[in-house]
Amino acid sequence: MSRQSSEEAAAKAGVVVRELREIDEFREAYRLFDQIWHPDPHNAPAPVDLMIGFAHTGNYVAGAFDGSTLVGASVGFLAAGQALHSHVTGALMGRGIGYALKLHQRDWCLEHGLKKITWTFDPLVRRNARFNLVKLGAMPKTYLEDFYGAMADAINEGDASDRLLAVWQVAQDDHGPDDLQAETLPVLLDCEGEWPVVRGVQGDVVLVGTPHDIEALRRANPAAAREWRTAVRTVLGGLMGGGGRVVGFTDRGEYIVVVN
Repeated sequence: MSRQSSEEAAAKAGVVVRELREIDEFREAYRLFDQIWHPDPHNAPAPVDLMIGFAHTGNYVAGAFDGSTLVGASVGFLAAGQALHSHVTGALMGRGIGYALKLHQRDWCLEHGLKKITWTFDPLVRRNARFNLVKLGAMPKTYLEDFYGAMADAINEGDASDRLLAVWQVAQDDHGPDDLQAETLPVLLDCEGEWPVVRGVQGDVVLVGTPHDIEALRRANPAAAREWRTAVRTVLGGLMGGGGRVVGFTDRGEYIVVVN
């Protein structure tokens, strides 16, 4: 990851990123999260009172503003090991606003003497995996099975909430080995059309594929989406549970896993 400044990223996205302080700003963040996830009222990603409490006690609550309009927001709290756990980040897509928020979050951590940022993401969402692993340089450390239980929102409803715990070392790049030739590595979990296929291959480094667009697949072919959840849980979760390390993500949408 290039050490692009948070100010440069924000300017490129056409926003100003800053911490939220006023009650109306927290309400705007709540409305933005509601527009993105359309959650059940009892399943809000970050209630207003919680955001106020976090901000008041020295945690991270920030927003990206296009003029006076809030177009992105992020909420995190201090965690063990000199870390910030980024609980939820949401932004309008296609402008680089999420990237500007993450770089602002990184700078905030450095200013507060923190060493890393952690967060969870769905291992099936290919664009998020590429953003986290390739653009930021975070790496998954743990496979968390059905971590949040049932989630009542428009994006996750009807699927188990398996997650990868990503760790981003904010003071240094955290990329895997550069000398891996991904195109020559054996593909353990492949994508054929809409369906996952497990191959009978072996190797010290293997590839674990993902669906092209799991969110669209959940709507169009729920059975295939469920197959993907089971396959990734079994293959990727099994490898990581046995000591395997994810060290990268290919342009084709595959996790690069060092088995031992």
